[in-house]
Amino acid sequence: MGAICRIDGAFGLPGMARPGLEGPPLYSALVSRIDLRSDTVTRPTEAMRRAIAEAEVGDDWYGDDPTVNSLEERCAAIVGKEAACYVATGTLANEIAMHIFVRSGRLVACEATSHVCGVEVSSAAAMSGVAFARIEAPRGQLTSDMVAEALQPDPYDVEVVDLLSLENTHQVGGGTVMPMDELRAIRKVAGEAGVPVYLDGARIFNAAVASGTPVLDYAAEVDALMFCLSKGLGAPIGSVLCGPAEFIREARRAKILFGGAWRQAGIMAAAGLIALEDGPQRLHEDHVNARLLADGIALVTPGALDPMSVETNMVFVDTRAIGIPPFEMLERLRDAGVLANVVAGRIRLVTHRDVTAGQIEQAIRVWSEVAAEAKGGSG
Repeated sequence: MGAICRIDGAFGLPGMARPGLEGPPLYSALVSRIDLRSDTVTRPTEAMRRAIAEAEVGDDWYGDDPTVNSLEERCAAIVGKEAACYVATGTLANEIAMHIFVRSGRLVACEATSHVCGVEVSSAAAMSGVAFARIEAPRGQLTSDMVAEALQPDPYDVEVVDLLSLENTHQVGGGTVMPMDELRAIRKVAGEAGVPVYLDGARIFNAAVASGTPVLDYAAEVDALMFCLSKGLGAPIGSVLCGPAEFIREARRAKILFGGAWRQAGIMAAAGLIALEDGPQRLHEDHVNARLLADGIALVTPGALDPMSVETNMVFVDTRAIGIPPFEMLERLRDAGVLANVVAGRIRLVTHRDVTAGQIEQAIRVWSEVAAEAKGGSG
């Protein structure tokens, strides 16, 4: 069974029929389809499969899985932090971090459409008693002035912000990249307010490639961060939480507390090491394909998106601009062989390692045909 996801405010299985929409499950004849639902759908490479088969393992609960330990040491070095903790998902990494930084009943300040206060909002409440101070920002991009206002002390001393959480790239914002100068300014403001800064860097390598800014530079401006191995980098499973040694010591305790301990995890960590080595150097291909896709869609359905807004590997399209509800477009695309998602009321298409430039051109043709047919049928 597929993982449960939250799409546009509702929980369900990917491909589950929505009210009033019928059709076969998404997973039928999946191989012949162009899958742009997410960069999490990639299959392990042959190199990853060999590494998985040959991985030296131990018991990670006891801390003696050598491949996991190697992965954690490598990740910590890449981001310039003292230590790292390998976990199953980015959500688990975020929840562990907030559990450590934030006292129950206190707040995390973050951009209003951030993953931590959207998809993860119930997790934070249930697991840690954490609530959010939401800051609305165009395209998900906070400024130091916005943050300074949000971190002003409550005159009644009731609402207390314990943590500032940032997201780079910002998913709902359109895969947008946080400017380095702004991040430095935000860090300064947070420091003056005595509030630590955490980075949900699920796709931080995409941000680094798009901006030409080393991951190390981004990481230097935050107290702790996580990044996903299973998104743009293409590993089958896993995310890594990085920070000071004492923070990671506490993170390991919380990992067990939340039921996230595992045993011979080296079989998965081995693929993560390959992803770290091979993934970053090819991310520009995904960005080129995303722009190609955006240009094509904009050409055949004017007004549905601005191609210049595509900075990394995500393309968001407002189908209401062409008179088609997003979920109807989603189902029509699926039936024509292109898988996508609806996020924040728009069609989201994500490029990744397993999608070629030729498939992008095919997806544009499908989009054109589906849009023309849908508009014709609604006239």
